[in-house]
Amino acid sequence: MYPFSLYLPTRIFGGENCIDNLPAAINSYGKNILVVYGGGSVKKSGLLDRVRNLLKDRMITEFSGITPNPKISKVREGVKLCRDNKIDVILSLGGTSVLDCSKHIAAAVGYEGDPWDLVKDPSKIGNCLPIFAVMTMSATGSEYDGVGVTSNEETHEKLMIASDKLFPVASFLDPTYTYTVSDYQTASGAADIISHVFEQYFVLDGNPLTDGFAESMLRTVFQSTPVALKDHENYEARYNLMLASAFGCGGLLAIARAPSPWPCHAIEHELSAWYDITHGAGLAIIIPHWMRYSLNEKTAVKFAQYGYRVWNIQNSGDVNADANKAIEATADFFRKIGIPASLKELDSRITDEHFEKMADHISKAWWDLKLSFAPIDRDGIVTILRNSL
Repeated sequence: MYPFSLYLPTRIFGGENCIDNLPAAINSYGKNILVVYGGGSVKKSGLLDRVRNLLKDRMITEFSGITPNPKISKVREGVKLCRDNKIDVILSLGGTSVLDCSKHIAAAVGYEGDPWDLVKDPSKIGNCLPIFAVMTMSATGSEYDGVGVTSNEETHEKLMIASDKLFPVASFLDPTYTYTVSDYQTASGAADIISHVFEQYFVLDGNPLTDGFAESMLRTVFQSTPVALKDHENYEARYNLMLASAFGCGGLLAIARAPSPWPCHAIEHELSAWYDITHGAGLAIIIPHWMRYSLNEKTAVKFAQYGYRVWNIQNSGDVNADANKAIEATADFFRKIGIPASLKELDSRITDEHFEKMADHISKAWWDLKLSFAPIDRDGIVTILRNSL
C-alpha cells in the first residue's frame, strides 16, 4: 500500500431544494458575485431566477455562453469582467464545463499574465476568488476537486489547471436540476464518471478498501444510468449519479493505491482539443480499446475481478476469458445507453490525420503513460486511437 495525502475542503449540500443553503454559505465571502452559466437551460428551468431571488441583496454580474470543452478565450473574457466589476465571488450554475471555466477565471483574476500560463505552470497560481457551484449535470466531479480543464483553440491543446486553491467552497447537488438533461448528455456524463473510477481502479497495486469503493460506485452507475434514461425524473437514479460524480474524482478512490497516469483521459483530451467532441462520449469509445490493448497475463486478474464483482460474471476458471467477458460487458453497456461505438460514428471529421501529433503531445504534456496499468508507449497511443476509429 502506498502513502497518500487527501484534501477535501469543499462543503457539499445534497437533495431537493438544497440551494436554499446558498445565501448563508456565501454570506461572508462578499457582495459582488459573478454568476457563470452556459446557454438557456438555467433560464428555462427557473434556476437562474431562483438564484437571483436568493441573492437579491447582492450585486450580480452574469457571464453566459460557456460551451462544452470551455475555451481559454472565454476565460479571458471572464477575467476582464471580474476586474471591471470588482467581483468577490464566482457562482457556477451548470455542468462541469461551466465550473471548470469558473475555476480558471478564479485563478487568473489575480495573475497579471495570460491565463493560459497557469495551465503550463501551476506554481504561478496565487490568490483565487472563492467558488460556489450549483450542479445541473452528473459527470466529471469538478464539484469536489481542485481541477479544471480548458481548451486552447489556437494550439489544439486541452489541459488541466490544478490547485488546492480551486476546490469550490461549497457545491449544491439537487437531482431535480438534472431532469432536463438530454439522454445523450446523461449517457456521456455517466461514461465520464465510469472512466474516472476506472482510471483509479485499474492499477497494478490497489487495496481491498478502495477496490470496494470503486466497485460499489461502478455498480451504482451501471444500474442507475438506464433508469435515469428511461425515466428522466427518477429522483433516486439521478441522485445516485450525482453522488457518484462528486465522490468519484475527489481522491477517495485513489487512497493508498499505486498512482495512475489516467491514460484514457490523456487520449480523449487530444481528441477533444482537435475536434471539440463530447468528453464522456469520447471516453466511452476509447475505454474498451484501451482495455483490450492493456489485457495481458498480469492485468487479466484485475479485469476478471472487475467482471466478477461488478457484472456478476461467473468464474469459469479461465481468467483471460473472464477478463474478456468483462471488457465486452463494458463496451456493450456504452452501446446500450446510446453512445456511438467508434470515433467515425461519433464525428465523421475524425481521421487518423492527427494521431501522430496527438501521441507526441501526450508524451510532452501528460504524465508518463508507461506507468499505466499496462505500459503504453507512443506507438501504443496511436494503436488505441486507430482501433477506436
